[in-house]
Amino acid sequence: MQTADPREIAKFNEQAHRWWDPQGPSRALHELNPQRLAFVRERIGLKGARVLDLGCGGGILAEALAAEGADVLGIDAAGEQIEIAKLHALESGARVQYRHVDAEQLAAELPGAFDAICCMEMLEHVESPDRVLAACATLLKPGGQLFLSTINRTARSFALAIVAAEHLLQLLPKGTHRHELFIRPSELAAGLRHAGLELRALEGLQYDPFRRKSWRNADVAVNYLAHAEKAVAG
Repeated sequence: MQTADPREIAKFNEQAHRWWDPQGPSRALHELNPQRLAFVRERIGLKGARVLDLGCGGGILAEALAAEGADVLGIDAAGEQIEIAKLHALESGARVQYRHVDAEQLAAELPGAFDAICCMEMLEHVESPDRVLAACATLLKPGGQLFLSTINRTARSFALAIVAAEHLLQLLPKGTHRHELFIRPSELAAGLRHAGLELRALEGLQYDPFRRKSWRNADVAVNYLAHAEKAVAG
């Protein structure tokens, strides 16, 4: 797996068996998912669209995209996550395909195959996010849409996403995040430009673990969503 860090894969494989437990280590993902889906749905018609969920984990977003009528392929470098995703799709009846494959490997196999790509809560877990963005650009059709969510590298994100979420409130297993891998919006915008993608929108993604609610606003100091587009040649 070329863009994946073995340490990060091991973390997520350990969590795989509880991925669909709304009280488990993926609780925040379950509660953020409606806002992630809405961000995508507001910007692209999902019915009939060919969508890649890159870093799909156990399939929370992938199944939601499929329920909107998208033709979804979910991929992840953590093999146990993919097995959990496949099992859950069998139980739920969700029409999602899953593969244990790296983004760069898939890009070599299926260039220009997707109308949209969702890469949520994934870039902050890889050592080379620019390579992931380049693979996304290759995988997208001209005019294709890329949707991302990640974490800003700020003192506030260290306090909330690591100290509070992992140590004080124990919403996430300790060691889930590494602050040095968080990505500033300016860094993301530069990486997108280098890959031939144009940033279209940024929104903050907020989460209250006590009320178990998520919402979007203009504050991108911690979690944020991004929308980019691949240029149409000519």
